[in-house]
Amino acid sequence: MPPQLAPVNPPLGPRPATADFFRPQQVTLEMKEKVFSLSGDDFTVKTVDEGNITDVCQCKGKAISARDKKKFTDMQGNELFTLENKLLSFNKSMRGVSPSGEHDFEVKGHFKLLGTHSTCSFTNAANGQEVAIEIKGDWIDRSAEMTWDGKTVATIARSFFNVREILGDQQTYFVTVAPNVDLSLIAALCVSLDERANED
Repeated sequence: MPPQLAPVNPPLGPRPATADFFRPQQVTLEMKEKVFSLSGDDFTVKTVDEGNITDVCQCKGKAISARDKKKFTDMQGNELFTLENKLLSFNKSMRGVSPSGEHDFEVKGHFKLLGTHSTCSFTNAANGQEVAIEIKGDWIDRSAEMTWDGKTVATIARSFFNVREILGDQQTYFVTVAPNVDLSLIAALCVSLDERANED
């Protein structure tokens, strides 16, 4: 059973809160690991709660010639942001660049002998506050936690009830996201961690 995560108030994310990406209830995202190194294809981020499958956003790796860029769009094809590597960064860093430049974020990796430690920084759209989400855990095993201000905003795990047997495969993992947290941001953090792990 996934953990019960407390709602986050005000809504947390670099983009203004909308019903497409912010949910009043806890949701679980289905993600694929190494998706671009395996196929280079686009993939759709979905919620998989209680048999209710909903498309959230798409991540496109094929349409962009630069290997290190991933474009995220809503389900109508409108660009949300492009995830790109920061050049000349010692510890792998990526940034999300929105079309307007107003909803950007940065993901910085920190050197660690064991496990994963990264920080995602952005200006919160709801109140203008500078935010840093800490991501810690064992990314190889897909067991990690995202926290902000002492609160857990998302957890990552290999299995989710028996959904894996129904929908998933060895490349599938699940992210439980607290209410009022930007789902597209959490999906982007997972992709950036995956990209970093593939290059380590």
